Amino acid sequence: MPPSPSTWHALIRTHHITSRAKVSKLKQAATKHGVFVLLRSGGAPGMMYVAGEARGNVEEWVGVVQRLRYKDYQLVAKPIEVEATGNATKGLFETDSVADFGRQMEERGVLAWWRKAMGYTS
Repeated sequence: MPPSPSTWHALIRTHHITSRAKVSKLKQAATKHGVFVLLRSGGAPGMMYVAGEARGNVEEWVGVVQRLRYKDYQLVAKPIEVEATGNATKGLFETDSVADFGRQMEERGVLAWWRKAMGYTS
């Protein structure tokens, strides 16, 4: 039996994500590095989830975020390899609610990881 496919993912928390110019740069970087990105934008807290097939692509996208100098930037979950779940869509997608962000984390099979990284559970 072949090994399960895996993906790399990371989670970033910021004070907020409101700058459309920065979101545009994040979208360009998602396309360039071939990763899936989910943003919780519009208010506090700002959250960014990134997933990709290669560690380097995820790390490079995280580097783009660091260079944009978001207020209260925290890499709450460094890139880690996990078993692939959910779809393999690439690009940047946004939501304006924490509840929807959580629902999408559940669909991807990383809800427990996300909740722990955000400090919602121990």
